[in-house]
Amino acid sequence: MTHGVIFPELLSGREDERIARPWTVREGSTARGSASCNLAERVLEVPLGPSAQARVIRAHELMHARVSPHVEHLLKALDEVSPRALECAEELRVNVLLARLHFDVTLLKDGTEKIGGRRVADAGEWAEAVCFLMAVLGTGAEREYLAGIRQGRASWLPALRAIRKRALALMDQQSTSKLASTQFNDEGLPSGYATTTLVIARMVAQSIEARVPTTPEELRAFRRSLEEGGRRPATGHFALLVFDTSLDRRTPSSVGSIRRTRATTTGTTLRYPGRFLTDEYRRAFAARRRVHGGIVVIDQSGSMDLEPQALSELVRSAPNALVVGYSHRPGDRGSTPNAWLLCDRGSIADECPSGNVGNGVDGPVLRWALSQRQANEPVVWITDGQVTDSHDHPDSALTQECANLVRRHRIRLVRDLTSASRALRSRGPASTSQLAAFGRVGHQLREIVGI
Repeated sequence: MTHGVIFPELLSGREDERIARPWTVREGSTARGSASCNLAERVLEVPLGPSAQARVIRAHELMHARVSPHVEHLLKALDEVSPRALECAEELRVNVLLARLHFDVTLLKDGTEKIGGRRVADAGEWAEAVCFLMAVLGTGAEREYLAGIRQGRASWLPALRAIRKRALALMDQQSTSKLASTQFNDEGLPSGYATTTLVIARMVAQSIEARVPTTPEELRAFRRSLEEGGRRPATGHFALLVFDTSLDRRTPSSVGSIRRTRATTTGTTLRYPGRFLTDEYRRAFAARRRVHGGIVVIDQSGSMDLEPQALSELVRSAPNALVVGYSHRPGDRGSTPNAWLLCDRGSIADECPSGNVGNGVDGPVLRWALSQRQANEPVVWITDGQVTDSHDHPDSALTQECANLVRRHRIRLVRDLTSASRALRSRGPASTSQLAAFGRVGHQLREIVGI
């Protein structure tokens, strides 16, 4: 068999200021995953045979060597997209460039795509279904892959077709020279990668977080979310709770548990002698008890419109309590904190962070607060009752989850900061007549008690 000779060193035109070094070429095969381009180590693994398929695969990996970004550029995006989304979006850009150079990209397949699509669908791996679609889009593998998806989860096809249509439209907007450009933009990224691969990867990251649309209305909303400036689609789940650990803290001059006394029938201190005559049970003695400050959970999303001054006053007035604020940035993958301890039973944060627009972590922060509860101390939730998912969409199942936590653990609901101190001293949750003031959570609680 005649083998070709590959010289990646002959590639020219990169403008991303990399110093040219020799490449190592290793023989691979035409099987999926058996050809690769390692830009960091400058190792190219490709089939060296004379077949048309081997030629296209070699061209594919050489295109990576010519236009794909280096590791330091990829790292800049990992706080908003996953490595898998970036990898598959870059595969799409490379395949589009090959097609524009008149390579037969229908040969980019190995016969395993239909089985692979079926396995992904059967496993319910929506995220991988979206990512791999980008990797095979426009190639000979696309049709077979979608046929496999159809066998396992036909309900996924409308959403996948919407993603496909949008991805191809984004590619069509770019000229070949812009698509392949390695010239740095204002952010220090290769412009071809930044204007196509990164944009596609962001769309993929948003889509894999979404709840798969099942109704015509949900599908229309999903399609709108893919357009430029479109609202992120509903996810149906809370975001991961991420605490801000960078806050500076201080200890007030007087800390510790709040000491109170109560009247009892026995004891060593006769403090209320008049009760011998007025109290049926003659509770004339004083017993000292230690009452902890309680727990306050504060929704700091945009809909609450909290006054910073009132928030600071609450923290100062309850130094012995555990006060936690929360607000999630819609679509954030964990790089931005969405919860912060404003008061930690004796230590107070010097500054109260502002919110991140959305809710997103109502359920997780309530469960965290309950895990910190000491004995039967009161838990107060300052909220308007509008529970949302990680993309800040209202969700009935998540609302029900929070309503169940409120009912089961007798969490006290208040609408504003000034009512929190009074709620900490009260003996029970909000009355049924007050539940209407707490949005969807209040509605769920009213349904539970049947009013």
